[in-house]
Amino acid sequence: MMIEGYIHNGQIVFDPPLALPDGAKVTVSVEPAPNAAAAEGQFPTLYERLKSVVGKIDGLPGDFAINHDHYIHGQPKRQ
Repeated sequence: MMIEGYIHNGQIVFDPPLALPDGAKVTVSVEPAPNAAAAEGQFPTLYERLKSVVGKIDGLPGDFAINHDHYIHGQPKRQ
């Protein structure tokens, strides 16, 4: 017998609901979630999506990476 279901709050929920007797032996086969394809690298990485704009801005201060909050929002410099 093959019964399908899903995980909800860490527990298996059968679809349709099913009552199994205590002590019944079961075998669980886990299938990837429908959105697991993204985690398996089928979509470009953040770098791949943004590489066309990397390094395009000229004239930034040398310490912009560490002090961007100072230059953008007026916070004190970190230095």
